[in-house]
Amino acid sequence: MLELIILIIVIISFILFIITIYYNKYQLVIIKIDKAEEDISLYLQRKQELLERVKPILKKELKKDFYLSSLDDINENFNNFELHDILKRNYNELFKVMDENEKLLKSDSLVQLLEKLNINEENIVGSIKFYNDTVVEFNQLVVSFPSSIIAFFKRYKKLEFYNNERREIFEILNND
Repeated sequence: MLELIILIIVIISFILFIITIYYNKYQLVIIKIDKAEEDISLYLQRKQELLERVKPILKKELKKDFYLSSLDDINENFNNFELHDILKRNYNELFKVMDENEKLLKSDSLVQLLEKLNINEENIVGSIKFYNDTVVEFNQLVVSFPSSIIAFFKRYKKLEFYNNERREIFEILNND
C-alpha cells in the first residue's frame, strides 16, 4: 500500500514537473513576442515620423501634394500589422518617386532622411524576423502534445505572422 502511494506521488510530481516546464516555455515565448511587438511598434512610429518629414520636401521639390497621401489615413486604432502595411506602401511609393525624379537626390535633407529611413527599415526587418521566428515557436507549442493541453486551458491560439515573411515561412513548413 505504501509503495502504491509513493508511486502515485512520483507520477503526480512528474506530471507537475512537465506542466511547469511547458508553462515556462510558453511564458518565455510570450515575453519574447511582447518585446518584439514593442520594438516593431517603436520602429513603425519612427518610420511614420520620417515619412511625415519627407512629405513636405517632396511637395516643395515636385510642387505636388498627392505623394504619400495615405499617411493621412493613419490613426491610433491601427494595429502594428495594418500600420506596417500602410507604411510599407508609402515607403515603396517614396522610392518609386525617387527613381522617377533624380533631381530629388540633390536635396541633402532628403538624402539624410532616406539614410535614416533605410537604417530604420533594417531594424524593422530584424524585429519582424525575430517576431515571426518566435511566433513559429509559439504556434508549435500550441499544436504539439503535451504543450497543447496548457494551450487549451490558457486559451492560447495560433498567432499571425507579418506579411513580408508569411509566404517564405509557409514554403519552409510545406517542405518539411
